[in-house]
This record gives sequence, structure tokens and C-alpha cells, in this order.
Amino acid sequence: MTRTRLVDIVRIVVAVLVLVAVAIAVWRNWSEVSAHLREVPARTLVTAFVLALLAPIFTFLGWRVLLNDLGTRLPVPAGSSVFFVGQLGKYLPGSVWSVVAQADMGSRLGVPRRRMGIVGLLSILLSVITGAVVGIPAVPLLLARSGEVRSLWWFAPAIALLLLLWPRLLNWGIDRLLRLLRRDPLEHSLTAPAIGLSSMWGILAWLSAGLAMLVLAHALAPSTPVRDLFVTAVCGFALASAIGMFSFIVPAGVGVREGVLVLLLGALMPFAAAFAVVVIARFFSVVADVVVATFGWGWARTHHLLGSTSGGADE
Repeated sequence: MTRTRLVDIVRIVVAVLVLVAVAIAVWRNWSEVSAHLREVPARTLVTAFVLALLAPIFTFLGWRVLLNDLGTRLPVPAGSSVFFVGQLGKYLPGSVWSVVAQADMGSRLGVPRRRMGIVGLLSILLSVITGAVVGIPAVPLLLARSGEVRSLWWFAPAIALLLLLWPRLLNWGIDRLLRLLRRDPLEHSLTAPAIGLSSMWGILAWLSAGLAMLVLAHALAPSTPVRDLFVTAVCGFALASAIGMFSFIVPAGVGVREGVLVLLLGALMPFAAAFAVVVIARFFSVVADVVVATFGWGWARTHHLLGSTSGGADE
């Protein structure tokens, strides 16, 4: 069997596994979601889904900024096909499958695998940092199991985390990490505008996904103070998701994120209501990923952007 044939088989197997994993994620959540849909007004469900749909779009825009900064300017159709379809790899156990899928698809569009892989890892890194910044206010709520916001102690550590995005410090850290992994350094340091703009899109993605949680939680706990609900739902979502991103075994942080969110929301509403919010939010998140991946793939195919691998793509 030739190497090309073997690679094609591996691609097909990975694609099938991804689709099966996504289908299982939707199927497992559906029975629980359907029982609670009647408790939430239709307008609220639509608003929450639109907000959940914006999150991966904002994340894509941040990823594209990093890719542009390192020398590759993909058209939106091509970029969306690579990012959104590749993102489905996060539903497989492990935290690198989305990066692997993006590198593979990018190579067929003439983008060097190494550059695409590094951009994928940098995107995850900035996502974790920005998620931690947005999520810090929820830390005392998680530790004390209280939904009341009583202080602004989190302001100082949030500023400290933001310092990690200082271009000189971030580029130094990336350089040291690549040396530790015995990889070549970046082709050039990330620029301050790229770091700032990508981080902005990352924060908007966290806020959008968190606001989807907020409108659902408010519908089931309308008497809860909006300030407490905002910190618990929006900041709590970012914190729980950032924690879930460190779970290398479970796909897309399934279970980890939900467990943290139920603990946080359970301080403001009955457990059953908190569980309903978390399950519906996860369901919307999965469906949003599938929707944008479908449009990304379809748009790229329409514009004939999924060509064969170019000779320079493996550099």
C-alpha cells in the first residue's frame, strides 16, 4: 500500500470518527434537552442559539488574524472551511485533533503544515488566556459555592493575566516553548496589533457564549440579581470552559465544563434548573459547531477551494 493511499485511508477514518463523535454528542444531549425546552420561551431559545452561533465565528476571526500575521492570507471561504471543519476534531478525545485536521486541510490549500499547526496551537493558547481573564471573577463563587458577588479582588489577577498578552513577553514564552519542544522558532514574532486584535475576538467569543448561558439562566431564575447571574453565567462559562480545555482525554471538555457550571449555577437556582441550562447550552454549542462547519465546507466546495496539496505545503 502506497503512503498516499494510507494517508487517504487515515483521513477517511478520522473524518468518520469525527462525524460519529459529533452525532453521539448531539444524540446524548437531545433526550435531556427536549424535556426542558418547554420551560424556556421560544424567543429566549432563539436568542441563546444566535449568541452561541456567534462564538465560533468570533473565534475564527481571531484565528485568521494570527494566520495573516504569520504570512498567509486565506480568503474567508477557504479560511472558514479549514477552521470550522477542522474544529470538529475537538469532539474526539485529545486536544490536538482540531489542529491536526486544520494543518491537513490547510496543506491542500497551499499553506505550510507547520505554519497552520502553530497558528492552531497559538489560537488555543490565546483562547485559554482570554478565557481565564474573563472567568477570574467566578473563581470565588466556585470556591465558596455562593452566587453573591461581594468584592473586586479579581481585578489584580485579571491584570496579571493580561500581562501574558504583552507582545514581548508572549513572544518570549512562545520561543521558549518551541525550544523545549525542539521545534524551529516562529518565522517572525507576533506583532502587537495581531495579538491585540486576536485577543479581542477571543474575548468577544467568550462573552457571546456566556451571554447565551445568561439568557437561558435568567429565563429559569428571573428573580436572581442580574449582576450575580452575569458573573456566574458569563464569567463562570469562560472559567469552566478554560478548565475543560485542559482535559486531554474527554472530547471538547464534555462533562468537565458542565460539572463546574452546574456547581456555579446551583448556588443561584434549583439543581434541576441549573442542569437544564447547562444541557441546553451544550446542545446549542454542538449544533452551532455543526452549522458553521457545514456552511464552511459548502462555501469552500462551491468556490472550488479544496484542491490537491501543493508542493510547498509541507515546508
